[in-house]
Amino acid sequence: MGRMTNQNLSRAEAAARSAALQVDSYEVSLDLRNAEDQGEPGFLSKTVITFSCSDPGSTVFVDFIHGGVHSVLLNGRPLEPAEVVDGSRILLPGLEAQNQAIITGTALYSTSGEGMHRFVDPADGKTYLYTQYEPADARRVFANFEQPDLKASFTFHVAAPDSWTVASNAAVASTEPLASTPGHSVRRFEPTQRISTYITTVLAGPYHAATDRWHRPLPDGGELRVPLGAYCRASLADSFDPDQIFAVTKAGLDFFHDLFDYPYPFGKYEQAFVPEYNLGAMENPGLVTFTEAYVFSSRATDAQYQARANTILHEMAHMWFGDLVTMKWWDDLWLKESFADYMGALASAEATQWSNAWITFANRRKGWAYVQDQLPTTHPIVADIRDLEAAKQNFDGITYAKGASVLKQLVAYAGFDSFIGASRRYFREHAYGNTSLADFLAALSAASGRDMEQWAHQWLQTAGISTLALDLEHDGGAIATAAVVQHAVDPVTHEKAHRPHRLRLGFYNPDASGRLLRTDQLEVDAAGPRTELPELTGRDLPALLLLNDDDLTYAKVVFDQRSLHTVLSSLDRIDDPLARALCWSSLWNMARDGLIPAAEYVAAVQRFAPAETENSVLQVVLDCAKTAVDRYAPAAHRPALRHAFVAAARRQVEAAEAGSDQQLTWARSLAAVARAEDSQAPFLRDLVEGRVVVDGLTVDTDLRWRFWQALAATGHADVAELDAALEGDRTVTARAGHLAALTARPDPAVKAEAWRTAVHTDSLSNQLLDATIDGFCQGPPALLDGYVDPYFAELNRIWSSKSIEIAARLVRGLYPGAQDLAAGQTPAGHPVVVRTDAWLEANSDSPAALRRIVIEQRDHLLRALRAQQAGTASASGG
Repeated sequence: MGRMTNQNLSRAEAAARSAALQVDSYEVSLDLRNAEDQGEPGFLSKTVITFSCSDPGSTVFVDFIHGGVHSVLLNGRPLEPAEVVDGSRILLPGLEAQNQAIITGTALYSTSGEGMHRFVDPADGKTYLYTQYEPADARRVFANFEQPDLKASFTFHVAAPDSWTVASNAAVASTEPLASTPGHSVRRFEPTQRISTYITTVLAGPYHAATDRWHRPLPDGGELRVPLGAYCRASLADSFDPDQIFAVTKAGLDFFHDLFDYPYPFGKYEQAFVPEYNLGAMENPGLVTFTEAYVFSSRATDAQYQARANTILHEMAHMWFGDLVTMKWWDDLWLKESFADYMGALASAEATQWSNAWITFANRRKGWAYVQDQLPTTHPIVADIRDLEAAKQNFDGITYAKGASVLKQLVAYAGFDSFIGASRRYFREHAYGNTSLADFLAALSAASGRDMEQWAHQWLQTAGISTLALDLEHDGGAIATAAVVQHAVDPVTHEKAHRPHRLRLGFYNPDASGRLLRTDQLEVDAAGPRTELPELTGRDLPALLLLNDDDLTYAKVVFDQRSLHTVLSSLDRIDDPLARALCWSSLWNMARDGLIPAAEYVAAVQRFAPAETENSVLQVVLDCAKTAVDRYAPAAHRPALRHAFVAAARRQVEAAEAGSDQQLTWARSLAAVARAEDSQAPFLRDLVEGRVVVDGLTVDTDLRWRFWQALAATGHADVAELDAALEGDRTVTARAGHLAALTARPDPAVKAEAWRTAVHTDSLSNQLLDATIDGFCQGPPALLDGYVDPYFAELNRIWSSKSIEIAARLVRGLYPGAQDLAAGQTPAGHPVVVRTDAWLEANSDSPAALRRIVIEQRDHLLRALRAQQAGTASASGG
């Protein structure tokens, strides 16, 4: 079924509807009794909406993406569906001051992760359902006014098999057997608090459940009691660790209860880990949903457990930032996501065993922001979101990680107590309401005693990233003059965008054993294009001067020459793990910008990564090294570079401490890089077939399929072998791994079939589509040269005929971005860049969200080609 043409609600339409309406309540009845019949495409959905209108006699529309509308009743008056149903909009004409609309129709089951997702477990054939709505897919399940500022109370009634677990935002009020369908019943839920449509949720299926309870005394002498629940598929029950999940949950509830001085407001706190999930998690109050990748059926590193804890705490922070107080429109998405990202790291560091959470934040989350903020499509943290398609694209590194980074800078600038005081005031003043930037700034100004408008303009309402560097004059021993130089241009307005940075400058020198220790640290307020540092005059020049020591601000840092030499010769000797992570991050930014050759970055990884003790940092560094090899190294240098890196990865698999996280991380890196280099294929085959055992390394489901994919991509595994491997492992992980391996085989017929299935059919679920795209993109580049023109020819059809989630995956994943710069060629003159430019020029009226993805992929390709160009020039002495 193609996408209905009027699904893309505009900000102006939402504002007009909000000005006219106030919604009191929804009563939603969902009949899921047919869910186990895969031949049934949809289910009965009935919505009763009670609302008032300030403009009697006017017409508004209700949103519903459906498989058919059966009846519409407005204030007791039947409306003919053929006359009032316009695609995904149902018109309600002749409104009164007080209204009740009753809409009954067929909603469709989904395999894209949007709306009511239906999944059949390959392990046991059981059917599972869950919902996912953000930003606007509740309308795929029930008729509603789909915008965040029309909050209401929701009461859900769900008909489903008796044997199923059925859950929603609120607790079950009653269960009523259905005499007409023995073995089935209706679960009737309590009404919710006033919340937005996009954070309502329903979970249904034979889920395995665990329970616990959290409680805290209240100031009035009472006690806050919160029932806890955790769910996963039955076939994952043996791998589920609810005790650890509940431990993090309780620690988070304790932390936020005290920090926010506002009791948890939504009754119960349940967490469901669901299959084929498009996100990391979603903050539905009372029932948070997570990707079941957080149920570790294969060996997981401590960094993975830390990531899960961070996500649990991120979503928990949303109970206040996002659910209790919600942005009016998606322009202010940052008001929940930036805050939750910051609070997830803060709570992890302060309330759990992962006190190193800010190291992970500096290396992984900020790395995401740095990449996003250098794209031509970057935007201010407070964005201009004109419609829902734009909102869908703005769940990005700016809204999350840059916003959180700027909040960390805000804490350094205004003080932690002022920030938390502002948050407490904000919750009290706007509970169950909707806000914008002005509302939080008012609370912040009141708490800090200073006008925050200028700070907000410089940090929240301009785009782009500052680059900071030290301008030093010295005689090799003493510093003569020093200044912080800031380069910052807003890529949207093309105006200078110098920001105030409160940061620290770290001095690092070797001790007697050769370790690089911080010997001094200075607080610096840098603003404008140049900030003089007279306090450095006459001081001894240290081995390493680290701008943004302790990672207080958001900026790229370029090393001075002496510091760069120290980092490239002694990075592993930096004793402080956060300082070391910052150096890794700066090196990678320099490689991306072509300031150092990709080969130099990879050499640093091979030399220093074996000593890296922070596993989350090691994971990022090895991923970056793979990108440097695959994309940034000149084609002429790549085979030798890749061969050396694959050999280094194998050495570390065998040399790392047996059973350590480092060993497992190197093994995963080996599998990833070996997809394009087969010198280690015999070793990988010996591992998967058990002929070679590396002490401490367990080749479980996850690692086995990573190895099989590498073997298949290099032509060292056939269909019979892959099918045999799947036969003994009917898990979700194995099914996706098997499909990725099949489509990775370097065979033109295989690539043609993968393309046909992904682009021209709707047979793949979101997870299996990802696996197909992943496999398709492996193999010799020449195999894919013939898909450049078909890619551009299909873009508009893909966007118009598939859901936005599936279309975005196809447009992003199939872009022909793995290209090399030929001798004498310029990056802008590369044929794929030229073809992209031609499409953009000829399709200026294509949807903005589609064009944004294409523009971003073009920029990623251009950056890679420029890095190749810089690498070639460096090797030739140019």
